[in-house]
Amino acid sequence: MIKRPIHLSHDFLAEVLDSEALAVDATMGNGHDTLFLAQRAKLVHAFDVQEQALEKTSQRLAEAGLTNARLHLTGHEHLDEFVTEPIRAAIFNLGYLPSADKSIITQPQTTLIAIEKVLNLLEVGGRLSIMIYYGHEGGDVEKDAVLDFIQKLPQEDFATMLYKPLNQINTPPFLVMVERLK
Repeated sequence: MIKRPIHLSHDFLAEVLDSEALAVDATMGNGHDTLFLAQRAKLVHAFDVQEQALEKTSQRLAEAGLTNARLHLTGHEHLDEFVTEPIRAAIFNLGYLPSADKSIITQPQTTLIAIEKVLNLLEVGGRLSIMIYYGHEGGDVEKDAVLDFIQKLPQEDFATMLYKPLNQINTPPFLVMVERLK
């Protein structure tokens, strides 16, 4: 069976994660990606602007008995205030927090700042996964801004790929993958 973009995203990141890796979940949400990263990395820094995200993620990590994640109630554009060491893997899920206030969405200006900061910290061979959900007001603007930014990355420094459904209606989410080459 063909993998859904989020499953491919996890496979892509799992290939580079190990017990020495530092990882970032730039959009904590309900904590699924933070948990995934914490099960594989030495330390995870996770970011979100909503208290509900921290609560759900903290609960999810506690249920799994994991203590190697640092949860930050702040926007991902501030990640370099908490993360200064090289990052092996990072993930973004753009859009809004499911089962929460759908008017609170990721914004292109802060997302691009955060992506650039992640890329600056990404170690050689490190990977960035960006799930783009854009079926909401403002989603197209962020989608276009992220794709434009990623397409302009120098090919000698970064490998980039796009993985998306071709025959689905209703703006299905898709995956952008980036790997630092040098």
